[in-house]
Amino acid sequence: MAKKGKKYQKVAELIDREMEYTIEEACDLVKKTSTAAFDESVDLDLRLGVDPRHADQMVRGTVSLPHGTGKSVRVLALVNEAKQDEAKEAGADHVGLDDYIAKIEEGWADVDIIIATPDVMGKIGRLGRQLGPRGLMPNPKSGTVTMDVGAAVKEFKTGKIDFRVDKTGILHTSVGKVSFESNALRENLITFLQNIIRLKPSTSKGTYIKSAHLSTTMGPSIPISRSSITAI
Repeated sequence: MAKKGKKYQKVAELIDREMEYTIEEACDLVKKTSTAAFDESVDLDLRLGVDPRHADQMVRGTVSLPHGTGKSVRVLALVNEAKQDEAKEAGADHVGLDDYIAKIEEGWADVDIIIATPDVMGKIGRLGRQLGPRGLMPNPKSGTVTMDVGAAVKEFKTGKIDFRVDKTGILHTSVGKVSFESNALRENLITFLQNIIRLKPSTSKGTYIKSAHLSTTMGPSIPISRSSITAI
């Protein structure tokens, strides 16, 4: 097992491993555990009591965080010519169709979000092998297949995030940056958790949110108490 650096060990001592923290306490503490020279992301990891192998227990969706994520989101709009000006005006980083389909087939995928209109999904469908494993395949459930291209581009550029539980029942997302004020992190975190609670599958039995941990990109994890989550 790799040995942790002195800076990591020092901030890890701030976390009491015998206790769980409220949302407010975790958002205050996580800012103190940053050791990197860059503005680290603040990440949330949830372990859910679902079995994603069953379609009716898949937890996925989108949510607009009130303070955004602090990240620069690269958006590709795969649309016909009639929608391309709309996508460009909304701030899409890349706009096109056949030319970008060819680039993706050659291995290019230097984007965070791909938005498409329903009428081009027949062409995009063959990109499943390239985009599926990266979580980039446009999907109506995530709001990335829509005729309102301009609105979708703006939402994702300003803080809307797409999330999906993995095959082991773990859901990972970023809820801000270390540079955010504690209150902004707290509001982002609560907004995200409220959305996850709302999406609880009716077929999920037992404890839904089994554990929750907050951490910076390079820092130790901070356990959040389930009672604090259910209280929201």
